[in-house]
Order: sequence, then C-alpha cells, then structure tokens
Amino acid sequence: MSLNIENCDCRYFVTYSGVKLPLKLVNPLSAEDRQNRNTFFRAYFDTEQRLQLCQKLVYGEVELEHRYRYYPSGVLQQAEITDVDGELTVLDFADG
Repeated sequence: MSLNIENCDCRYFVTYSGVKLPLKLVNPLSAEDRQNRNTFFRAYFDTEQRLQLCQKLVYGEVELEHRYRYYPSGVLQQAEITDVDGELTVLDFADG
C-alpha cells in the first residue's frame, strides 16, 4: 500500500489500548520524553485525524508497522501489518 505521509501530523505515544484496529494510541510523548525511552510508537495522522501509519520503535529500529487505508465514509478499509520478522499480514474490512 503506497502512503503519502508528507502532509501527515507525526506524533509519539507510549503504547496503545484495546485490540480493535486501527490501534488506539495512548499517553502522548514529547520530544524530551522520547529521549528517556527505549520503546515507543511513532504515528502519522492525516488532516482528518485518521491514523495512517503506526510504527513501534525499539532502540531506534522499527519492530512493528501498521498501515491503514479508509473508505470515503471514514471506516477502516484495509490494514497492512508488518511484524518484527518482516512478515506482512493484510486485513480487509467491509464498509459499515
């Protein structure tokens, strides 16, 4: 899935809650907070505040990545999940 994150808002978080996709990221981190952490999430949100890309960073390396695509209605259409071993899982969702 190609993704243009140039116009996205990049934010950082400690973790996420729940199991539903897209991930619900919690506990925002400032730049100063990130300096004291080995593990955190980097997230890119579009202008409609929908999560487009989420990466779990461990010691500066991407360990997990989620890429999301949405229907025009705003409902999640597809999730591409790349795990620590580089294995890709694609999940498709129905609209509504």
